[in-house]
Amino acid sequence: MSRTPMMDKLVLRTTDRHLPFSVHLDLTYRCNERCVHCYLDHEDYGEMNTAEMKSVLDQLAAAGTLFLTLSGGEIFLRQDFFDLLEHARKLHFDISLKTNALLITPARAQRLKSLGVRKIQVSIYSGDPAIHDGITLVPGSLERSLEAIRYVKSQGMVVTLACPLMKQNLGAFRSVIALAEEMNVPYVMDMTITPMIDGNHKTVDHRVALSDLLPVLSDAKLNPKIGIAPTLSAGDSAVSSGMPLPEGGDDICCSAGHNTCYISPYGEVFPCVQLPVGTGNVRTQKFEDIWYHSPEMERISSIREAQLAHCGTCSIRPYCERCPGLALMEGGDIMGAYQRACELAEMNARLAGVPNPISAMHAHRASTGASNAQVFHPAQTKLVAIAPLRTN
Repeated sequence: MSRTPMMDKLVLRTTDRHLPFSVHLDLTYRCNERCVHCYLDHEDYGEMNTAEMKSVLDQLAAAGTLFLTLSGGEIFLRQDFFDLLEHARKLHFDISLKTNALLITPARAQRLKSLGVRKIQVSIYSGDPAIHDGITLVPGSLERSLEAIRYVKSQGMVVTLACPLMKQNLGAFRSVIALAEEMNVPYVMDMTITPMIDGNHKTVDHRVALSDLLPVLSDAKLNPKIGIAPTLSAGDSAVSSGMPLPEGGDDICCSAGHNTCYISPYGEVFPCVQLPVGTGNVRTQKFEDIWYHSPEMERISSIREAQLAHCGTCSIRPYCERCPGLALMEGGDIMGAYQRACELAEMNARLAGVPNPISAMHAHRASTGASNAQVFHPAQTKLVAIAPLRTN
């Protein structure tokens, strides 16, 4: 989505009217890669069938959804993928795909173009095959993905390289930038390695220590807050498909539950893929009933910036990329601050020239003598997720 004054006005109108303007739909959690940092369980516990998926698409169109992201897992592992894509395009969705591209052939690229797919995001972890393939655990995956990108580009579609940064590829981020510049495509560098969707934190072991992130945060192409606007980079997420909110968003923390949401392959509806608060299931409820009347969705959409503990009064809030979902999963409180976001905000502010930047949470802890250690304890925090309706 291109940021223009007209689009910003439209986005604000959809938040004001609480319209599900943009929806992220995972078609499957199955995948032909086994990326070490992945937050999904790749087993199939009874994902929605073709008729169920088409019904969901019909309901989204009726509710006013325009932007639709189809993701997974690996979307091309669904035998009915093109059937679903064709149905979605007949409903006039603006389609974006997230894929590792291993299964894209010249013929499939041509069909994607003929069906009017606007944008494809492909995960690339390094320009070095040893590093990329070491993360995906699939030998030859880098070359196969790059070859598929060339097929897609030859059809005139927009391709974005998405690179989640972790311990294994931190030193290789400039090689991904170089690949993007060589191929003349945009890229996304994402420092967020999330806990698994069920709350398990084993994936966080791959997260880069904050002290090692300085080369990334100080890179002018990646961090416009230090004064130089990026050229081929974008401030998007490799995981979430939420819409960036322009100024004037009525003190809204993020788009999750306001004009965007996430639907799992099992029909579960969440405010965002990174916000595991279950609000209903389209297998037993109508989407509009969930969107407009779920108590949990209403609770999420009622949260305002000024209500947040610490964050609402933090002097370095403009340098912070706090995520409500990570606040819940890492800090145990969707309304609270959490250690990593505060430390990243302080680093960003320092790079921007702010003298002695201290987050409101750290200032409060210093004044009360509390420890700055992260307070999350997985065993003590229960996520408000709903169990999938499994059919096998």
